[in-house]
This record gives sequence, structure tokens and C-alpha cells, in this order.
Amino acid sequence: MIYFDNAATTLRKPPEVADAVVRALGAFGGVGRGVHGASLDAGMAVFEARETAARLLGAPCAARVSFAHNATAALNIAIASTIPCGGRAVTTAASHNSVLRPLFKARDERGCKVDVAPVRPDASLDFGAYERLLEGGADLVVATHASNLTGDVYDIARMTASAHAAGAVFVLDAAQTAGTVPIDMGALGADIVCFTGHKSLFGPQGTGGLAVAEGIEVAPLFVGGSGTASFDEQHPRFMPEALEAGTLNAHGLAGLAAGMAFVEREGVAASAARLGLLTERFECGAREVSGVRVLGGRGGIDRCPIVALDVCGIDSAMVADELYREHSICVRAGAHCAPLMHRALATEQNGAVRFSFSHFTTAEEIDEGISALEAVVRAVR
Repeated sequence: MIYFDNAATTLRKPPEVADAVVRALGAFGGVGRGVHGASLDAGMAVFEARETAARLLGAPCAARVSFAHNATAALNIAIASTIPCGGRAVTTAASHNSVLRPLFKARDERGCKVDVAPVRPDASLDFGAYERLLEGGADLVVATHASNLTGDVYDIARMTASAHAAGAVFVLDAAQTAGTVPIDMGALGADIVCFTGHKSLFGPQGTGGLAVAEGIEVAPLFVGGSGTASFDEQHPRFMPEALEAGTLNAHGLAGLAAGMAFVEREGVAASAARLGLLTERFECGAREVSGVRVLGGRGGIDRCPIVALDVCGIDSAMVADELYREHSICVRAGAHCAPLMHRALATEQNGAVRFSFSHFTTAEEIDEGISALEAVVRAVR
């Protein structure tokens, strides 16, 4: 089996990730729930995960990183906290539903105004339209670092400068870039960075979180047990406990810590350069196949290891099924939880076939994928 669905979740993990989870399952108690060894060991593992995440994201310090189930949970926390009732938010058509649906919920339930900056047919952001939307001021801007459909990486430093000039807090969705694109939230100007563990950080599913800049207050979305201040009626407001009600997934976070340590050792920039070559190799091969249209890929300042295709105008699910049944190649078909992006790229009806690569993808697998794509096109046309 060849796995090209890494933008959804990485299948191949460094072996130390599974080892860390297995050790944690047999050794950890509750984080912050005791002074015995089992609890302290769990707390130390989580602290190590915070420190590594802070370094990888350019966060001010480990204490400014809170963990959540995934980027979706982190985005819900960030959005609910930073847009007031009746406030105004701006996002882009490249956004995932993990951004769009919390914003539309705020619109429908709290009277907020949501404006969407358009994306051009080449997947590039219409910066003029984005900046015009901010001329009247805004409370919140939420934007994806890279499209989960096309892999295009957007100019976040430019976006944050415009957002801050309009008085907005800037929330960055780094679900696709954490681990594949160097991130320094301070240099980018991002106030909050939301990330997930199960993609290019090589952690288990059910891990992720948000890094918060100094001076930005994020109110708890969930409240409950915190292990501290148990007699207070209100949940603690200090980071990171403010955003971590209930018992943390220490077993999963131990695995995430191991995955992030692997990413750090390999070097994000070095991995990005290698993945860039593999992505270019696949895209060049795909462009040579008659009837195949590459979606985006040149619409940003950089590129994640993603290539999305419109294959002969045929239903993407049919193509993905043929790739798996006949060639044992795993890809993602459909709308990819990015409805506005598909409208911009005119792929609403049939969706797209997304190939996405990871640190463990080989050149030989890339070449097999191109050959399989050629065979499938011959079969389905």
C-alpha cells in the first residue's frame, strides 16, 4: 500500500511515537492530579511536549501553549474567545470548515458579522479585497496558513500587518503547516496559532492545541476540573490551565512529544526542502497526463506537500476508488471540508483528488503514483 493521504493524518510515524504511547499507558496517572510518581511523570511528559511545541511554533514560552483534541477544538476555543457578540470577523475562501463553521455559528447565534476575502482561480488570495474588507475595522481575522486542498502557503506576515492595523486579533490555522513549514509566530505576527498533532507532527489522533502570544487573553470555552483552585467557582484564567479543563490526554501527548522531537531533530526546513522536491516531481508527472488539471500549487509564497487534481472532470470518488482497488494507493477525494475553495476552483460538482506526502514518502512511491494515475485515466475516460 502506498499512502498519499498525509494531509488528513500521517499513517507512518517514527517508531518512538508508538513506544512513547505504550510506555505512557503503563506508567501515567493524571496530570496535575497528585504528587505521586505516576502523576508527576505524566506532568513532566506534558511539559516536555509544551516546550517542544513552543520551540517549533516560536511561542513566547511553554506556558503559552495549551493542548486540545485537535486544531478544530483549538480553533473553536480561539474564535469563541476573541470575537464579541455583535463583533466582526474576516476570513478567506481558503479556510477549512474548522474555521468557517465556528464563525458562522457566531454569526447565527451571537449576531456577529463575517466577511470572506475571495480566492482567485489559481488559488491565490485576493489581497486587495482582503485589505478592503479590513478598512472598516475588525475584531478578529482567522486565516489558514496553507490551503488543505491545494497546499498553497499564504503571506501571513502581510495578512497580520493589515489585521493589526484594523485592530483585529489574528488567529492562524496551522493544521497543514506545523511540521512542514517553519513557523515563528512572533515573526509572522500571529496572535494565536492553532495546530494539530496527527498530521506532520506525527502525533496520535486526539492531540493538538493553541499557542497564544503574550498580552492576548483567551477565555475558557470549557470549564471544570483543573487540579488547582478547586474551591473557586470560576475556572482558572491563567495559561495554560485556563484552556485545559478536565484530565489531559497525557498518553497521546507523550506520543506527540516524541513526534515533535523527531521533527525537531530532522529540521523543519530540511524536511520542507526534500518534500518540495517530491511534490514538484509528482506535479510535473501529473501535468503530463492528458485530461488532468492541477489545482492551485502556484497561488502562494510557498507550497505544502499537497497536489490536488481534477481528473478528466470525473467524480473524484470514482478516481480515488480506482486508485485504491487497482493500485493500492490511498488518496483523499471529495470536498475536503473546504467548500469555498472548491467554488473558487470550479470543482464543486466532482470534487478533487488530493495526493499528500510526508517525511516517509519516497521518490519510488511518487513515480508509482504517477504511473497509477496514468493507468486510472486510461481506465475511466
